[in-house]
Amino acid sequence: FASYYGDHMVLQKKPSGAVVWGHGELGAMVTVTLSEAGGLVIMKKKAQVKGPSGTWTTVLDPMGEGGPYALTAEQGLENVTLRDIYFGDVWLCSGQSNMAMTVLQVANASQELAAASRYPYVRIFAAAPAHSDVELEDLEWIDLPWSIPSAAENLGHGNFTYFSAVCWLLGRSLYEALGSPIGLVEAAWGGTPIEAWSSRQALQACGLPEDTGRGEGRDPRAPFGACCNLKPTLCFSPPLRPASSSSTSPHQHLSGPQKPSVLWNAMIHPLLNMTLRGVAWYQGEANAFLHTDQYNCTFPALVADWRRAFHTGSAGQTELLLPFGFVQLSTYRRQSADDSFARLRWHQTADLGVVPNARMPSTFMAVAMDLGDEHSPYGSIHPRDKQNVAHRLLLGARAVAYGDKDLVFQGPYPTRAILEVTRGLLNVTYSQELICRQRDAQAFEVRGGKSSPKSWEREGNTDGGFSSPQVCCSSQASPCRWLPAPVVAVGSCTVTLALSGCGTLVLGLRYAWAEWPCEYQACPLYNPQGLPAPPFL
Repeated sequence: FASYYGDHMVLQKKPSGAVVWGHGELGAMVTVTLSEAGGLVIMKKKAQVKGPSGTWTTVLDPMGEGGPYALTAEQGLENVTLRDIYFGDVWLCSGQSNMAMTVLQVANASQELAAASRYPYVRIFAAAPAHSDVELEDLEWIDLPWSIPSAAENLGHGNFTYFSAVCWLLGRSLYEALGSPIGLVEAAWGGTPIEAWSSRQALQACGLPEDTGRGEGRDPRAPFGACCNLKPTLCFSPPLRPASSSSTSPHQHLSGPQKPSVLWNAMIHPLLNMTLRGVAWYQGEANAFLHTDQYNCTFPALVADWRRAFHTGSAGQTELLLPFGFVQLSTYRRQSADDSFARLRWHQTADLGVVPNARMPSTFMAVAMDLGDEHSPYGSIHPRDKQNVAHRLLLGARAVAYGDKDLVFQGPYPTRAILEVTRGLLNVTYSQELICRQRDAQAFEVRGGKSSPKSWEREGNTDGGFSSPQVCCSSQASPCRWLPAPVVAVGSCTVTLALSGCGTLVLGLRYAWAEWPCEYQACPLYNPQGLPAPPFL
């Protein structure tokens, strides 16, 4: 069998058929048998070993959820049997260090680890960090073979190793909601840009050059380099090799491989034969410092490309519109020299603010800008509240992947803005009922725009206040001056803003446009379900 098949695994249940493949002697016939634990044969499949690399592939008939089963591959007198196999839903979890943060590192870690034994039907697998200049057929390394979760051995193995807290918490919640076995596959590497996870075709679609980074990065067997260290600054900004270290270089924030496609080649391409139910993605911090304004192309292109590749690789068993969930960036610095995090959050939605949308169908997003963690021992770039992240992903997964039409999974979003010129007011109508969590003057402090360099001193809201809504005012189309628009009133679905400083022409409105827009779970606008209104421009 290929490297990522093993005892305790979960294979995708019906309506899809699970793809099974492996290596053999060229030209030989391989018989694959699925049987119950007692020995009763459920099905037999035959597959021929083909070149050039000597592999065989078969698609099992769709199976209902449950188990345990045994899976045997026979070639001549040789046979291999995998046991304790279940059929359920298989989710791939990928991205950079916030996906790689383990259960050991999150808030309430001891309770989360202690609860692991209650979920024997949520099975976990972790690919090891690896990079390659060519597309690989199988994984070179595995950090964690298919396992039943246990606190010490695999969920809390170490920092930024395995097993992913976001992935585990999402999978555990899916199991609670669905009652079906869940298989979780982690393929993550800290400090990596989207270009490294993208195929060459996806990058070409966005017109990106062949070489976007400073090389292949670290030793693939040193999973996260400095991220194994607890010093908070090291995980996101480790010391670089002297030749590439520069105070102005964006690459100081990229600790993993940046070379185009090297992680796609080594960590994603080998998995394409796997039948999947969905993908969870937590990445983007690195691209706040590299090709930020291409992300509105590179991210939708990655989603579309992965879907096409997994659909083709699984002989059509993974659905073409594979549900794809992602986490919108949380916070990093209170004081920032630019608005790259705000722009990246916007680009994560293909510049449309909410998902799913026309450019990103069958996607869902967990907003995380209100989950900042200034005192995280792993650095503020790594907030410890992954429970709320996973809960928000769960809502999206249930609505988008599993079709729960009555579930509210998005925060409120503006649908209309009406200008009352004579009164100097702007009435913004939202899609849902609003709950206002911040109304005091401190929370709605004036935030500088781009009108003068000095205004950036207030960019990060150093006294902990909120980035208030802003309007773009001008007597011409350009230049645009961003001015604060204080909230006058909040109705059930409307927000009224004062435009006293904007007496000419209103060209735009933006909300939560800051790297650290609000305190923990205290952004101004939420819906009754507790989901924050996402930023918009």
